[in-house]
Amino acid sequence: MAITFNDLAADFDVEQRESLLVEWHWLIGEHRLPILFAAIGNAFVQDLEDGSVHLLDAGEGRLTQVAQSADEFGELINDGGFVRAWFDVQAIAELKAAGRTLAPGQVWGFIQPPVLGGTFSTDNYEPTDMAVHFSIQGQIHRQVKDLPAGAPIGSVKLE
Repeated sequence: MAITFNDLAADFDVEQRESLLVEWHWLIGEHRLPILFAAIGNAFVQDLEDGSVHLLDAGEGRLTQVAQSADEFGELINDGGFVRAWFDVQAIAELKAAGRTLAPGQVWGFIQPPVLGGTFSTDNYEPTDMAVHFSIQGQIHRQVKDLPAGAPIGSVKLE
């Protein structure tokens, strides 16, 4: 079964671009906007000040620079090793092989977020509205970001 880039990337409404990651402003700032969403529930954001491109890993609650510019990012998208590493091709292949699919505007969201004890296994993914996924993950990570590793989490409040 072939995996295409359409399987790895999620469609999104450009009109929502500025609002989809508002719950992540505590990490990414307001000067980074999404340019590409990975179906696995992560976002590539571009810094409007210096042009660099970063991966917002919504499962880990981490921001990692992947390219100095949009042009460099465009080249990386054509690199199989980069795509396998940053788009979680293995998980997408497993989900596709199981007959699981996404509708437009959805990403693979967590049934139980890893930061709250869930796993990164495909049985913990479900199709989730993109705005809901990024809102919930951003709120959870913001609330637990200052806790020491392994600290028990009694509750989180979602708005």
